[in-house]
Amino acid sequence: MNILGQRNVRTLWAMTIVVACFSAAVAQTRYKVTDLGREEGEEAACAMSVNDEGWTEIMAWNGVPGNNINSIFPAASGRALIDADGFKLDLGGLGGKNTWMNWGEINDFGQIVGMSETAVPDPNGEDICGFGTKLTCKPFLWQELHMHALPTLGGNNGQASAINNRGQIVGMAEDGTVDSSCPTGTPYSGTQLPVLWENGKPEALPTGSDTDGFALWINDHGQAVGYTGNCGAMGHAVVWENGTVTKLEDLGNGNGGLAYGNNDRGQIVGSVFVDPGGFPIRYAALWQNGVLKNLKTLPGDLSAIATGINNRGQVVGSAWDSNFNWSHAFIYQDGVMTDLNTLFSRETNLHLHATMANKINERGQISGMATVLSGPDTGKIHAFLATPVNTSVGR
Repeated sequence: MNILGQRNVRTLWAMTIVVACFSAAVAQTRYKVTDLGREEGEEAACAMSVNDEGWTEIMAWNGVPGNNINSIFPAASGRALIDADGFKLDLGGLGGKNTWMNWGEINDFGQIVGMSETAVPDPNGEDICGFGTKLTCKPFLWQELHMHALPTLGGNNGQASAINNRGQIVGMAEDGTVDSSCPTGTPYSGTQLPVLWENGKPEALPTGSDTDGFALWINDHGQAVGYTGNCGAMGHAVVWENGTVTKLEDLGNGNGGLAYGNNDRGQIVGSVFVDPGGFPIRYAALWQNGVLKNLKTLPGDLSAIATGINNRGQVVGSAWDSNFNWSHAFIYQDGVMTDLNTLFSRETNLHLHATMANKINERGQISGMATVLSGPDTGKIHAFLATPVNTSVGR
């Protein structure tokens, strides 16, 4: 899965949290898991985000050869849905065949953001939505059962990543200029700027010494996080606040990082790059008051990313193994990273293996993706919602 190091970011979706490791006799949070399945005609599904009502935003797609982080894209097709208490509704589109999202937030009012192809070919041959169609890709807001295109900064393409409960939206939009930071000979690349939409109007966010950037999440205080870089690539994890951009601490090796989410306490989660290429070797990260805490990864896994955090400081994310397969969803809490699968009931563990945990709401519910282990869908990828149940660990 090309998570975001390349220019035509499919962006980040696919690419952490809690529970202390106590003995089996100690009371501990376990999870009741709801298998949200996959859609008819689609090969896979993932619950990207969950609001405090327990409603999820689901990404469904075709064209996945397997569970490898390098093989998920390009998908042959994709569409976004909302699942509200078991009722699913396709969000539709903006004239093209495909819709997609980064982690695409659903807020507590049921508003959803993401990206959608239109029916109009991109005049410069770009493929920002990433389906190989080279159609223009527009950021969208879905509300009141209707999808609306959001304006760009003057360019042809954009993507919306998150919406908070105040209706503020963040993402990326092209400004209509050619990216001056791209090497000579690079196919046409429009400058991609981080953007904040308020009342439907876009405002470019600063990128510091870099030319490009992408805002991936925003809390209810208007603090946004994401990354900046050059020629659309990931460079530095950053936070935007009060009109300024601040780089977040990395491992000190100059390889940078990426911020995926933040809570209303200003805690930020993401990943820091271990190798110069920024991928695939990276560790899950938590920043508090500007200080980096390297969460590393689960034992036996190669890398991890932290993608969600609630106001209790519970962190969720995903790890992959040395074969670059998504391997385990995790939860980080009280200084301990735990494989989320160990907190599922025995029945769930016989049916699903959670490979991604994307977001966690204030009720502690976790949205994610799992591989089916038994039944007619064995080997397929299903969306799931895990709800905490306080009980003894005896399994």
